[in-house]
Amino acid sequence: TLLSSLGLGTTLTFASSHWLLAWMGLEINTLAIIPLMAQHHHPRAVEATTKYFLTQATAAAMILFASTTNAWITGAWDMNNVSNPIASTMIITALALKIGLAPMHFWMPEVLQGLDLLTGLVLSTWQKLAPLALIIQTAQAIDPLLLTTLGLMSTLIGGWGGLNQTQLRKILAYSSIAHMGWMIIVLQYAPQLTLLALLTYIFMTSAAFLTLKTSSATKIGTLATVWSKSPILTTTTALVLLSLGGLPPLTGFIPKWLILQELAKQNLPLIATIMALAALLSLYFYLRLCYAMTLTISPNTTTSTTPWRVQTTQASFPLALATVMALGLLPVT
Repeated sequence: TLLSSLGLGTTLTFASSHWLLAWMGLEINTLAIIPLMAQHHHPRAVEATTKYFLTQATAAAMILFASTTNAWITGAWDMNNVSNPIASTMIITALALKIGLAPMHFWMPEVLQGLDLLTGLVLSTWQKLAPLALIIQTAQAIDPLLLTTLGLMSTLIGGWGGLNQTQLRKILAYSSIAHMGWMIIVLQYAPQLTLLALLTYIFMTSAAFLTLKTSSATKIGTLATVWSKSPILTTTTALVLLSLGGLPPLTGFIPKWLILQELAKQNLPLIATIMALAALLSLYFYLRLCYAMTLTISPNTTTSTTPWRVQTTQASFPLALATVMALGLLPVT
């Protein structure tokens, strides 16, 4: 029931051109993932679920208020007619809060840290789809300066925030914030590049989360002992992380390359430069993970429960598929 509601809420938002229906889709989506987040009954999971519920409810209320205001002024409920500047600003603020764009990003690392890896994967990929669909549909009505600010702040904060983390889920949360910033920055010039960036981001994040799930790692320290258990997986993981950082010849280079090209084409060299430098910040913490995982041998046996005694029971096909997609798609360009 919960998983089908999760899917149907997002689909409802995709299919709607009426603000009330879109809002209902977002609400169904939020309510469906909340029991999935709290299913472990761990205090951290419950705390994360509460934080998530409060932010999403706030955002949904703002969307409802803004669309009602817009309907009150213009008499129309359809999405491509948000002519009132106050309403459009409120809507983009609420949607940014929903997907965790800076400066509305503070809930994202906290919430992701409290969840297990599979729910975290759903939160980082599937839960971004519905709000992003709404953002793409209303992007033309939104102040370009606001969109640019959101995008730049997200890439910078997603880069700075992840530098000092040792928890893998928080690092992936900051990485998610930075990738969302890349999507938003190019939205007003080439929306198809936003979709491309979203697609590659989903592949790379799925590969990263599923790898961590296979080795049941949640801290950087655990990564140093993975090589003795599954050397090939360690190699592909290093490549997936570099792909997330956006290095050629891996998939992660596609959106960065095309987005920087588009920004340069639109005569925005300064913004393009800041984005490229912010990508270096993100690359630094991916390189830290790579270093801990593949370039160091743990000097002593780890104090955590040893993960290599038992044969894994998880399906390896999704991980293999996501990894191939995250490594090999560059020739598509």
